[in-house]
Amino acid sequence: MELQVLSKDPRSPTTTDNQIREDTPTASLIPWIVDRFGRQRLVLTTQFGMEGCALIHMFSLHARHLTVVYIDTEFFFEETYRLRDQLIQRYPHVSFVNCGPRLSPEAQAIEHGPELWKTNPALCCVLRKVEPMHEVMNDVDVWVTGLRREQSTLRSNMRVIEWDWQYRVLKVNPLANWSREQIWEYVSANKVPFNPLHEKGFPTLGCTHCTQRVEGAKPTDYSRDGRWSAFDKTECGLHGAGI
Repeated sequence: MELQVLSKDPRSPTTTDNQIREDTPTASLIPWIVDRFGRQRLVLTTQFGMEGCALIHMFSLHARHLTVVYIDTEFFFEETYRLRDQLIQRYPHVSFVNCGPRLSPEAQAIEHGPELWKTNPALCCVLRKVEPMHEVMNDVDVWVTGLRREQSTLRSNMRVIEWDWQYRVLKVNPLANWSREQIWEYVSANKVPFNPLHEKGFPTLGCTHCTQRVEGAKPTDYSRDGRWSAFDKTECGLHGAGI
């Protein structure tokens, strides 16, 4: 979708398709998304990082109903499960749907060997994240993510609204232009629940086996340094490279 130049104040509640562009304020973009796509098969996905929590709060202010899909790999941190429960309680009109993998950890160990994340983390990510996501996207038209351009080189050129060829859906990235500092300020100002591990040196949160603390990292910091540290791998493959 080519974003056109704004013809009037983007803060207007009547913002239309040809008035959306890459630098349209998120406060205007989100109600537009809800109005434009709310009747279609729209989902917001998160693995409960800080960006996802902020985005859930933003959408909750405008959407009467919102479906949030998460993929429980069954290797989440306990803090992540507690955060999920907090969010469910905080946002009762949001439906949190777990679309986890078909293989239990035990079945995966039998089929592919024990501790697959140590021998073939790419395959482990495919089985526990990417394949389930493909199943989710079979029933989705519009996919909302918490991705930001600053997060990695892979994500640096993404558009606010773009076509995702991997899943063949319209992908919307409302936080594309945000910095981690802005995310932290938003979460703090709006008292949005977030994972306490962000305050203990974890810039990102994934599976327990493949996510480590980064020395000196603060909640305002973002890096992929704590992910798959023993491998030349920084992405799980949900958003492209890493498989």
